[in-house]
Amino acid sequence: MLAQRLHRVACFAAVLALLILAGCSGGGSSQYGDTAGGDTAGAGEGNSFGVHLVDVAVDPDTGKTEILRYTAIQDAGKAVHPSYVEGQIQGGAVQGIGRALNEEYYFGDNGQMMNSSFLDYRMPTSLDLPMIDTVIVEVANPGHPYGVRGVGEVPIVPPLAAVANAVGAATGQRLTSLPITPGSVLEAGWNGK
Repeated sequence: MLAQRLHRVACFAAVLALLILAGCSGGGSSQYGDTAGGDTAGAGEGNSFGVHLVDVAVDPDTGKTEILRYTAIQDAGKAVHPSYVEGQIQGGAVQGIGRALNEEYYFGDNGQMMNSSFLDYRMPTSLDLPMIDTVIVEVANPGHPYGVRGVGEVPIVPPLAAVANAVGAATGQRLTSLPITPGSVLEAGWNGK
C-alpha cells in the first residue's frame, strides 16, 4: 500500500512538472500569429492542458468497477473564479466517467433506440462516485488579456482513457471498447483478452 501511494505521489509530481513546462513554453505559432513571440493577433487563443488520475477496484466475481479516487489536474490559465473552475472540471470528469462505465445506446432490430429515456439510459449519480479532487494549475495564457484558458471542454475527454487504463491495470486485461460494463470485464477475463 505504501509503495502504491509513493508511486502516486511521484506521478503527481511528474504530471505537475509537465503541465507547468507545457504552460510556460508560451504557446507557439498558429494561423492567428506567433503567440510565443508576444503577438496577440490571436487574442483569446490558448491551449488547455489536463491530466486525470483514477484509482479503481474491480470485483473479479461480478466485474463491477468502483471508482475509489479521482483526481483531475488542469491548467486553467488564470482562474478568475476558482470554485467555478473546479465545478467545470468536476462536471466534465463526471460526464466522462459516465461514458466510460455506463452510458450506452441500445437499438432494436428496426433501428429504433431502445433506451431513449432517463429511466433506461444509465448515467452516474452522486452515489456512484467519490468526490472528484481537482488541482488547478495557473499558467497565464499569453494570448488573452486576462490570461484565461477554456476549462469546460478539456475534462470530458481524459476520463475515458484514465478509467480504461485503471481497469486494465487492476484486471490485467486491456479493454478496448466503451463502456466498460461488468459484462465486458467478465468477458475479457473469460476470453483472456
